[in-house]
Amino acid sequence: MNGRVEAVCVSGSELLPLPDKRPNRSGIDKRPVTGRVAVHPLGLDGDVQVNKKHHGGEGQAVYAYAQVDADWWAAELDRELPPGRFGENLRTTGLDLRNAVIGEQWQAGTARFEVTAWRTPCANFARFWGVPDLVKRFAAHGATGAYLRVLETGEIGAGDAVTVVSRPDHGITVETAFRIVMTEKARLPELTPILPFLAEKDRPVLTAKIEKRLAQA
Repeated sequence: MNGRVEAVCVSGSELLPLPDKRPNRSGIDKRPVTGRVAVHPLGLDGDVQVNKKHHGGEGQAVYAYAQVDADWWAAELDRELPPGRFGENLRTTGLDLRNAVIGEQWQAGTARFEVTAWRTPCANFARFWGVPDLVKRFAAHGATGAYLRVLETGEIGAGDAVTVVSRPDHGITVETAFRIVMTEKARLPELTPILPFLAEKDRPVLTAKIEKRLAQA
């Protein structure tokens, strides 16, 4: 499967203020940039991830969202949702991110990425859009986009081809894993094959949940 990078987005210094919150800023407000952007081991040059507990790190270095899913939300909410409005670094076309397999690898520009996980919607996302029930609606729809690990650094830019160069045999997709974790917890043991691909900080958490579910069986 091949796709394309429609836009590369970073948050830069324009951080979203979050009064009465801690941390009191968020890097969710990302904007498209022109030219080539350096891809570092922990993200794109110029991007900022404020809350390191829940965002960023080696397994959440880059976040991708598909144009087809953005179009669905634009119609659903009757508003424009240009690149960056989902807090994504890469707006893509031609890639079915709902059915991206956890652990599949992409070549894009001169960098290589690995799909690590789904995106769990949060209150800051709802606040950013001004849609109070967005978390519930976003979870129900299931088009979460995909977090990426940087396997090989390089450069990336709008218009670059994205090629899926490898895909694990387990077949567990981003959306399937998201729905199991969120609403189908009896199926948690099915996620055992994806554990090696998760962000290092998330592996112990999901491992414990799987072990607890197996002990209850």
